[in-house]
Amino acid sequence: MDQEQLNGAMRSVSINSNGLATNLNGHNGCKGNDETDNVRVLGGSSSFSLSSSSATSKATNAANASPTAATANANASANANAIQIQTSAAGASAADKKKMVHELCQQLLLSDEQVQELCYRILHEVRRGLAKDTHPKANVKCFVTYVQDLPNGNERGKFLALDLGGTNFRVLLIHLQENNDFQMESRIYAIPQHIMIGSGLQLFDHIAECLSNFMAEHNVYSERLPLGFTFSFPLRQLGLTKGLLETWTKGFDCAGVVNEDVVQLLKDAIARRGDVQIDVCAILNDTTGTLMSCAWKNHNCKIGLIVGTGSNACYVEKVEHAELFDMHDNRKPHVLINTEWGAFGDNGALDFVRTEFDKDIDSHSINPGKQTFEKMISGMYMGELVRLVLAKMTQAGILFNGQGSEVLFTRGLFFTKYVSEIEADEPGTFTNCRLVLEELGLSNATDGDCANVRYICECVSKRAAHLVSAGIATLINKMDEPHVTVGVDGSVYRFHPKFHNLMVEKITQLIKPGISFDLMLSEDGSGRGAALVAAVACREDILNSK
Repeated sequence: MDQEQLNGAMRSVSINSNGLATNLNGHNGCKGNDETDNVRVLGGSSSFSLSSSSATSKATNAANASPTAATANANASANANAIQIQTSAAGASAADKKKMVHELCQQLLLSDEQVQELCYRILHEVRRGLAKDTHPKANVKCFVTYVQDLPNGNERGKFLALDLGGTNFRVLLIHLQENNDFQMESRIYAIPQHIMIGSGLQLFDHIAECLSNFMAEHNVYSERLPLGFTFSFPLRQLGLTKGLLETWTKGFDCAGVVNEDVVQLLKDAIARRGDVQIDVCAILNDTTGTLMSCAWKNHNCKIGLIVGTGSNACYVEKVEHAELFDMHDNRKPHVLINTEWGAFGDNGALDFVRTEFDKDIDSHSINPGKQTFEKMISGMYMGELVRLVLAKMTQAGILFNGQGSEVLFTRGLFFTKYVSEIEADEPGTFTNCRLVLEELGLSNATDGDCANVRYICECVSKRAAHLVSAGIATLINKMDEPHVTVGVDGSVYRFHPKFHNLMVEKITQLIKPGISFDLMLSEDGSGRGAALVAAVACREDILNSK
């Protein structure tokens, strides 16, 4: 499940009869009105430089050099730099301040040449992940999911789904019926912080207890039901019902789970209770679930994409290219590949487009040096990226007359939902922007400040959309099919008012002539998708037994 940091009000989504998202409320046309289109980018780094090192980087250096004196040194250097820079920016006109903001943000804008280079590097890493010889050292692991059959609309029956991928998890009961109809009941359960960083035993006992309670509440306590397990963390699958956790992400750090079979850990926890009968039929990633959920309605869906708290993609690959696929009696031509592309760039492949802000995010994250691509895209980091830019500009005296607030200068308090809300303002209006700034304790912003804040948000979100688009275009070109539907889920894609159109525009530029595509908003991929994987597995078992 994508645990949303974007927990603001859901905007309306228009879906046509084929289930395709035709308009996400607030989306501009592909050529968007944001000012990022008007800035010419010459290279990957900004030409803007403050008269001395920024307070932010000074503070970071001080903290790294001497932890005992870190606070005092950081405050002293921040104050000294702020005074020095504010003096030089204090007399600047609104137009000059706008120019300064635009120059600093140049490093966040990707040129066409940089995006093309990204496509080349992503393809190189995908091929390394697929090949047996290079897989161990590849950053984009391209794990085999062992899912070879997509839904055909004939799946029937009751199925459980367990959706674990954030600070909450869901249990679902789904009844698949005729004519693509289904009934679904679900409940969300919290995972307390002490369990997120406790032992694996605690985590899976907690999940098993919630499963038992759910089955009792929904009157299926005595039934034996198949379950699809969505596990939205990097997973090395050895079969449809066997997967080893590679590494924890998203704030989890449960002991005794890395390199262990998470299906077996769940089965063991259920067995320890001994009160319910559950057959775990499949383990999958939320990206796989997204693809399956969309493929149930649209058989052209061959790529699944998540852009939410994290980011990942899966796609249909020819079996002969998946060198780690190990099924001796396989007679099917394709298999689903879980790219785990969030780790793209962990080897330095993204350094040519990374900024000081990306490096700051990484150094203060729970997993420095890991999930580099994801940290430039996903909802877990987008708000913090914007906050770092705002903080630097405020310390420079360019924004808010140099008068910040405690909230602005505190890590993690500029939520990603703020980016979506600010960009949802109509051109020339700043209603949402002012509401957000008031929440940050910044009530005296000028219209010029608001315009600059929106521009910074646009730069960060546009870069994220272009990075994702480079990855999707690379997969579409690799598959080389005449038409591909991309199933998409995740809070950033779902709620950001421009993300869909930014992606459509950029992917259109990057794909080969003669190929067409569309983006389809997934309906509960990690929930219904998990049940569908279990349903397809049951369907195939029945066919194989005849």
